[in-house]
Amino acid sequence: MYKFRIIYPGRTKAKFIKEGIEHYIKLLSPYAKVELIELREGQGNKDRIIYEESKQILNSVKERFILLHIQGQLLDSLEFANLIRDRALHEFVIGGVYGVSDKVVDSAFFKLSLSPLTFTHELSRLVLFEQLYRAITIIYGKSYHY
Repeated sequence: MYKFRIIYPGRTKAKFIKEGIEHYIKLLSPYAKVELIELREGQGNKDRIIYEESKQILNSVKERFILLHIQGQLLDSLEFANLIRDRALHEFVIGGVYGVSDKVVDSAFFKLSLSPLTFTHELSRLVLFEQLYRAITIIYGKSYHY
């Protein structure tokens, strides 16, 4: 069984995104345990927020982690499935509104871009969960990915 730890600052506020994430967690449950780590949002100016949130992120990761980042590598769904196939535990970090510090970027095992488009950090959470489910169905040979 896989385990996915998803670490990000702030709660998911948009109802439709929260419901979508819950939907994909339920779909993933036969194949993976999902742990959400919602950190406190930083306070103050942009630099202070990045500093506070990044410090919490680095204190929360337990293993090597995959960072969702605008300058990350673009993968198709089959490549993403191959990325997660051989390890049981994966940690994913999604930055806050202003992103993360260079220290977080440099500490990441892998930097992943979901798209060349820019998404809100909340919408990125939902897209990640859909792609995790898609990857699991690819790994287990289920008919979701065509």
